[in-house]
Amino acid sequence: MRILSYLDRMASLALQKAMQCELPPPAIVRPASSPKHGDYQVNGVMPLAKAQGQQPRELAGRVVPHLIDDPAIAAAEVAGPGFINLRLDPQWCYQQLHAMLAQPQRLGVPQVETSEPIVLDYSSPNIAKHMHVGHLRSTILGDALARVLDFIGHRITRDNHLGDWGTQYGLLILGMQHFGSQEALQQRPMDELERVYQQASARAKEDSDFATQARQELAQLHAGSAAHREQWERMVQATRASLEQIYARLGICFDTWRGESSYHDALPETVSDLCAQGLAREDQGAVGVFFSELEHAPAELKRVDTPFLIRKGDGAFLYATTDIATAHYRHQELKAQRCIYVVDVRQSLHFKQLFALLKLQALPMQLDHVGFGTILGADNKPLRTRDGGTVRLAALLDEAEERAQARIHEQGLQIDASALEQAARAIGIGAIKYADLRQNRLSDYRFDWDKLLSFQGNSGPYLQYAYARIQSIFRKGDIKVDELKTVSQPWTLHEASEQALARQLLNFPDVVYSVADSLEPHRLSDHLYALARSFSAFYEACPILNAEPATRTQRLQLAYLSALQLKQGLHLLGIDVVERM
Repeated sequence: MRILSYLDRMASLALQKAMQCELPPPAIVRPASSPKHGDYQVNGVMPLAKAQGQQPRELAGRVVPHLIDDPAIAAAEVAGPGFINLRLDPQWCYQQLHAMLAQPQRLGVPQVETSEPIVLDYSSPNIAKHMHVGHLRSTILGDALARVLDFIGHRITRDNHLGDWGTQYGLLILGMQHFGSQEALQQRPMDELERVYQQASARAKEDSDFATQARQELAQLHAGSAAHREQWERMVQATRASLEQIYARLGICFDTWRGESSYHDALPETVSDLCAQGLAREDQGAVGVFFSELEHAPAELKRVDTPFLIRKGDGAFLYATTDIATAHYRHQELKAQRCIYVVDVRQSLHFKQLFALLKLQALPMQLDHVGFGTILGADNKPLRTRDGGTVRLAALLDEAEERAQARIHEQGLQIDASALEQAARAIGIGAIKYADLRQNRLSDYRFDWDKLLSFQGNSGPYLQYAYARIQSIFRKGDIKVDELKTVSQPWTLHEASEQALARQLLNFPDVVYSVADSLEPHRLSDHLYALARSFSAFYEACPILNAEPATRTQRLQLAYLSALQLKQGLHLLGIDVVERM
């Protein structure tokens, strides 16, 4: 059950009864700022009283009797100028935890009433280039959001919208003719393609004839030349093989890999439709959308003089054109009701323009841009190698696994030699993911190996260790965890740390939904860290295996629920657990 949602509905009905109004007014229930004030707080009384010309405390006093009628509420007290503090009934709370135990695969998280078909557009690397650290945030943020939205019941299409049709392919096709080695392309395709592109790009800057010829090669590719298409397809296949190796290490998969090229044939019609609809016009041979001229355009975009170009003067199309065609395809062919783009904040203007244009076209689809900041090095500049180069993602993952294995030895963790490599991968790659996902995604953050691989503090290894510690309790006590799913007698949790852990466990369903609503995975990271800390305090204060039988069972059930939530929560973030440490 989503406790917060339940209380919000219940408090709205209490307000309706107290005010004798036709519809339930907003109660605005929020978690209490401090346990000494209660568990939750009703904040909606004051604005309602002000609107009605009533005294807030007097109205709050009339609401309280209707609140305490609910079995979930042990106490409701008027506080301050008109807040109402709520304390939950302990046995009611324990019943919700019992329901979690009975359905460990859901942990109290209900599925949505209406399942929506949603396209998630994330990762989106370029063909013929190695993935680098700049692709990391889109890839793991998108994966986490896909997992959460799928878990609550939406129908998710994970789309890797590849950059596979731009100017660089003319340079690559021509460059292979001048500088390429077929043998190297067979043996080390990605290295050879990057080497050739760098040489061809440098040559084009110095030699205008070479640059012109590269554009001609690209034009032949776009025109459907069989020879050019064959060369391009080899580049795509080589890159796809490299990308899939990276994604396999990250535990990430996609439902479709539709790149820019998939929409090429639709681009002329896309431009002509926009012109016919009066949303775009020609200017000096190019075609663009001039928001300043459109009556129903957003005020913010009306102030932007630069047009949203959809065709260049030479007839070439742009990313904007492809994105428009892609959105229509997703709605018409995939039947998507919503599309979420996980792309860094530097593209914010592009998506504002794209979404505004699609709205003017009356495309019936919700559109969201999930922006994010930059990963910084120790110098507070975008993360680079020591020589100033781009950090390849494969190299970053290699280093994470190596450092994790070294940290395992330093900590003296009890991991069998046969499981060491797998554990190092789970800890190292999990540490990278968690260090990113624990951030507010709009913020830049500094990449720090020592912090992200620490087994203390807010880190992936700390959470993985908390999970493994619970598993060690079960092994030590020879506990059959399936037997913990049934509650034979009411819980009586007397210790403060037991009660605090129980309250923390109750938050999980609301946290999962808050991630789905806000598209902010750090909310789940915050919950898991708070849960691990609550369990640690409980573990230190309360004997488990040595407790008397009734208490022992209840504490084992609390530990079991904690392990389940840690495992499920980490899974939703795309992070594996380690059973033994």
